[in-house]
Amino acid sequence: MDRRLVLTPDVAELEAVLIGAGDAEMVALEATLRAAQLAADVSTLASLISDDLLFTGPDGQLGTKAQDLEAHRSGVVRFRSHVPEELRMRRVGADVVVTALRVRLEVAVAGDLVRGTYRYTRVWTREGDGQWRVVGGHVSAVAPSPDAA
Repeated sequence: MDRRLVLTPDVAELEAVLIGAGDAEMVALEATLRAAQLAADVSTLASLISDDLLFTGPDGQLGTKAQDLEAHRSGVVRFRSHVPEELRMRRVGADVVVTALRVRLEVAVAGDLVRGTYRYTRVWTREGDGQWRVVGGHVSAVAPSPDAA
C-alpha cells in the first residue's frame, strides 16, 4: 500500500459527521491525528501530542506521550478501522479547543482485536511555538443505547 495514501487525512469524512459549529483548522487536525493513528505514524503523532500530555485510557489509567508513541512504534497498538460517527467541538478561547469524537474502532492491542464504539474527548492547545497539540483527553467505550436492542 502506498504510505502517502494512508497518511492523507480524510477531512471530508470528519466534516460529514460534524455537529454544530465547526472550525476547519481543528477538523483538519483531528483528521491528521486519525490518519496518523491508522498508519502508526509515530512522527506525526509526536508532532500532534504535547510533551506534557494527560490522557486517560479506557481502563482509567493515565497515559503519557512516551507510552502512546511506544505503543504505536512497537506495534502493541494497531488501529485496523477508525470510522467517525460524530464530531463536536467547542472553542474555549483563542488557543484552546475541546473536541468530542465518537468512532467505531477495531484496534489490535497486544495481539487481541478490540471492537466497539468509543468517544475521544481531547483538549487541543496552541502551545508556545504556535503549534496546536493535544494536551489532555480521555477515551471510553460508548454503551449501546437502550433502544438499540
